[in-house]
Amino acid sequence: MKLSFSAEDEQFRTEVADWLAANLTGEFAKLRFRGGPGDEHSFPEERKRWEQKLAEGGWTCVGWPKEHGGRGCSIEQQVIFFEEYARAGAPGRVGHIGEGLAGPTLIAFGTPEQQAKYLPGILAGTELWCQGYSEPGAGSDLANVKTKARFDAERNKWIINGQKVWTSLAHESDYCFVIARTDPDSVAHKGLGFFLVKMDQPGVDVRPIEQITGTSEFNEVFFDDAECDPGDIVGEPGDGWKVAMGLLGFERGVSTLGQQMQFQNELDEVIRVARENGKYRDPAIRQRIAQAHAELKIMRYNSLRMLSGQSGSDGSLQGEALIYKLFWSTWHRSLGELAIDVCGQQGQLLEAAPYELTRLQSLFLFVRSDTIYGGSNQIQRNIIAERGLEMPREPKWT
Repeated sequence: MKLSFSAEDEQFRTEVADWLAANLTGEFAKLRFRGGPGDEHSFPEERKRWEQKLAEGGWTCVGWPKEHGGRGCSIEQQVIFFEEYARAGAPGRVGHIGEGLAGPTLIAFGTPEQQAKYLPGILAGTELWCQGYSEPGAGSDLANVKTKARFDAERNKWIINGQKVWTSLAHESDYCFVIARTDPDSVAHKGLGFFLVKMDQPGVDVRPIEQITGTSEFNEVFFDDAECDPGDIVGEPGDGWKVAMGLLGFERGVSTLGQQMQFQNELDEVIRVARENGKYRDPAIRQRIAQAHAELKIMRYNSLRMLSGQSGSDGSLQGEALIYKLFWSTWHRSLGELAIDVCGQQGQLLEAAPYELTRLQSLFLFVRSDTIYGGSNQIQRNIIAERGLEMPREPKWT
């Protein structure tokens, strides 16, 4: 991955920046720097309208192939888009799961009928998705899912029963992609299916989980005889693991650069507060800020190296991708600790109910979860050891 951009790329950068400057105005001006981690509850309706505004300008799904409605942007241009989006303070994307995960997975593994049914709504920013992977007994251990799917020939439907947890923005979503066990006698990664489930139907119950921040962007989702059309399984019964792993490759893909620009915005806010309250004069604080800056640059360069080794349209990535989740989650947790230390004693106080958290207070509380969700740090280290370094597998205790 080259670390410089062509004249054409820089012209594209100007186009992105100009469009964002012209459109993050009026009703959307208040969305600047909102909707990130710990703040995803903010302005949900306005952010949904923002998705449609992006679609009108042709700025959703910029990396999708042109034949599927995207811009077909190069990796370099996708990097530029995400950098400029975050630099402008544009809001957290409520359409991220559809655009970054569901859509690319359907392009890679879906049928033409599934693509025609689901991709247009994602492109238009009118249909939102959530991810049905984690369960109470299957968080980092995805292969331990207990949710079941059976085909009812009389109703000509897949019938889904089970529970998912930590489902981001499920209460705002139109669809959920669900990993469920199609073979009740199967174990581990065998006998799984990957289903596309409509949320607004009898048998789907979304219950918010109130977090330490006082917000509820995560949810439990219960499936009680929820229905799924026979054409809404991606691949064949038993292919669920392959499709699920392909999707996780997309999760470690180019959108990671957008995540890092969000991190840069948060670090900039930490620096602003340190200058404002004088904490920047503390040598220890200055050293921690410098370390956070350097490690964020390292994260970016490794991501560019990771993306340059992307080996196919199925989301597969080279070994560099294995360290990404461990690195960013640990870094982000440390940033939250730095943020609250920069705020000082005032950062540990709230004036009165309803106790509205500041941006940095919310950051500190939310990032405590970063090293747990999406695969805990312990699981990530096992993955690096076993898959990346080919060390002996951890013994399975019974």
